[in-house]
Amino acid sequence: MNPRRIKLIIGLMTLALGGIICLQIYWIGWNVRLNEEQFDKNVYAALNRVAGKLQYYEEVRVLEALNSSRGQGGEANRNIRRAAQHLENGFSKRRGAQQPDTLPNPGDGGQGFESNVTLWEYMKVSQLVDSKPLAERVPLDLLAKSIQEEIEGRGIRSAYQYGVYSKARGSYVIVNDHFVVEDSGPQIAQGGAPTLFNSPYKVALFTQDIESPGDLSLYFPNRTRIVLGSALGMISLSIVFTAIVLFCFWYTIQVIYRQKQLSEMKTDFINNMTHEFKTPIATISLAADSIGSPMILGNPDKIKRFVDIIRQENRRMNSQVERVLQMALIDKKDFELSLGELNLHEVIEQAVANFSLQIERREGVLHTDLQATNPVIEGDSTHIASVIHNLLDNANKYSPEIPDITISTRTVPIGVEVTVTDKGMGITKEVRKNIFDKFYREHTGNVHDVKGFGLGLSYVKAIMTAHKGLVDVQSELGKGSSFILTFPV
Repeated sequence: MNPRRIKLIIGLMTLALGGIICLQIYWIGWNVRLNEEQFDKNVYAALNRVAGKLQYYEEVRVLEALNSSRGQGGEANRNIRRAAQHLENGFSKRRGAQQPDTLPNPGDGGQGFESNVTLWEYMKVSQLVDSKPLAERVPLDLLAKSIQEEIEGRGIRSAYQYGVYSKARGSYVIVNDHFVVEDSGPQIAQGGAPTLFNSPYKVALFTQDIESPGDLSLYFPNRTRIVLGSALGMISLSIVFTAIVLFCFWYTIQVIYRQKQLSEMKTDFINNMTHEFKTPIATISLAADSIGSPMILGNPDKIKRFVDIIRQENRRMNSQVERVLQMALIDKKDFELSLGELNLHEVIEQAVANFSLQIERREGVLHTDLQATNPVIEGDSTHIASVIHNLLDNANKYSPEIPDITISTRTVPIGVEVTVTDKGMGITKEVRKNIFDKFYREHTGNVHDVKGFGLGLSYVKAIMTAHKGLVDVQSELGKGSSFILTFPV
């Protein structure tokens, strides 16, 4: 796929995903704000209802005080009850008004005061009640019960604090079921008054007075949790689904780039294979043409020489094809190991003997340092020998100058460790990440000075995995590499 198209698709997917996330955040915020407004509405409704009840019961106390001051008998009591009933009916109709209906006018035909209870007398007694300190005008039991009923009746199940603030004293006089005696102002440290003082939930008390004497306040320490409570399910689901989408998006990008990398690696493999086959094919073609020449036909020695060249190049091509087919079988896991007791030192010595000639041609050296005390493992001798040969071959190919290779063994807690070390060109950190991938070769442009298909190290890893072993590489650019094989005993 065209790299520009890949970037365009990723850009569009990123834009779409970002839009979805922003939309989710907007809807979640909108839902939270809606819950917050509903919560505030319920709290203020509860406060107004409680303030109305306090106003109502004070009106009743005014009537009772008026009755006591007049010293009247049963008729006056009946008038008081009728007036109280009128107040209660008016309060019930309003359902949440800040104050109940006003008292009926005197002489209203028996519905309120009788002619012997004048409005002036009522106002006089009411003024006496209003002049009392605010704390004496608010019954603690009625206040606590009313707040609890109103809060729970609106579906609010949370801890809360409440208090009555007196403007005359400049401090709270009632906080959470008890009177506050000390006059320490709004910064009182007990009973939660500092939080109440800063709470937005406040309503004025006794608004029928010329000036309200104080406020009733509510504070919810868990307000944020309450507001988010109903939206918590939606928030959780949004986070989960967004995380899933983000993971899929990330995974898709990884797959796209992985496929792109595999495509490039396969293209390199085909190019390398073409280059590898081109030389022997050209050599075979040249040798065959030479044999057909009249000058060569009469010379048996030259014919034998060209036939040997053809046979050698043919074996070389067969070897390359066999390696590709072998990797295909390993990928399909369609191969079996012929396991048996195997002495690694013997395998290494045989591989060194076979490979030393190639090193000597380049005037290099191949050292052995076999120190493992128990080199016997369970393995397939053919595949293990191929693994050792592959590592020696790589060490030789990637040593641009005179090869200096060391193969060593040592005993480790889990088994035997075999290390092939060279002093060649080394490997970069980026290349080390992919060096065991099939077909992977370090990009060198169109230069094919190091021959191969990129199958050797992937074969090494596959065989080590099949033997339940480990393979690792340590390298520094320009200073050489060490390939470490660990075989379980």
